[in-house]
Amino acid sequence: MPRKSHRGLRKVACIGAWHPARVSYSVARVGQHGFHHRTEKNKKVYLVGKGKKNLGEGEFNAKTQFDMTDKNITPMGGFVRYGEVNEDFIMIKGSSPGLVKRPITLRRCLIPPISSLAKEKITLKWIDTSSKMGHGRFQTKEERRSFTGDLKRDLKIQKE
Repeated sequence: MPRKSHRGLRKVACIGAWHPARVSYSVARVGQHGFHHRTEKNKKVYLVGKGKKNLGEGEFNAKTQFDMTDKNITPMGGFVRYGEVNEDFIMIKGSSPGLVKRPITLRRCLIPPISSLAKEKITLKWIDTSSKMGHGRFQTKEERRSFTGDLKRDLKIQKE
């Protein structure tokens, strides 16, 4: 270290005023503040599906036994701050910790839950694929087109 470094290479110079006589939480200090390991218990898996890349011709991944509409899991316009679902996916109940598009690890629980709510069989009746940006109400592009008719942007594409 150079002569005037004063006992430290990667340190903040001033860590606060004389009063209050303690270091504030907002002062930059050493240590890690990102990528913390989180654990959540008893996540219920609703659906395990194929992504857009792995679907065959004429296959759709958002059909249910009660709703036989031909649609994919990606909502119209894509998920907000995510985009389209191209890879295989898992639909779980509740939220998942961490950043968008960061992988999470799922494993079978060590002690299986014994409550009747946990043992309940899940049957999805309907999957909402309307736009998640604003007040979307149409499930598929064909449904929107049948209600609104052709828009200017659709007519431009047809002319070209």
